[in-house]
Amino acid sequence: MTILRTERLRLSPPTEADADFVLELLNDPGWIQNIGDRGVRTLDEARAYIRDRFSKSLWLVVRDGAGERLGMCGIVEGREGLDSPDLGYAFLERHSGKGYATEAARVVLNHARQVLGVGKLAAITAPNNTASQRVLEKIGFKFQQMIDLPGYDEPSAYFTI
Repeated sequence: MTILRTERLRLSPPTEADADFVLELLNDPGWIQNIGDRGVRTLDEARAYIRDRFSKSLWLVVRDGAGERLGMCGIVEGREGLDSPDLGYAFLERHSGKGYATEAARVVLNHARQVLGVGKLAAITAPNNTASQRVLEKIGFKFQQMIDLPGYDEPSAYFTI
């Protein structure tokens, strides 16, 4: 899998060695509130999550130079209820408001379009996740409608580009 770079970030495939970070991310209050509790509570479960759930087009986002792991960003393929791949990202709450999500999402979108040849791309957010919605709008996504997706208790805001 390709390593992507921006001025401040390096995006690379997660490995089982990143299990400690993935465990922290999956249990971060922002993840649980906006994505949902995945029930991952141990390093072994985090390693299994990396193996089983992170596709070939999800990247670990690291602040280049410092090596600090910030979040994940990538393309989710085959999400039930969507007719196209979708852009997804999550960052630890302590890294929010610094532009990392926009920067990472933009480079992943460019990679999806230019290298992977993805045409239509979707994105979903929790209805009240206005920060994530602003990120999507900054990189060109447009809100379409609220949709009900399997496995989610409430409707999701559905965006496309």
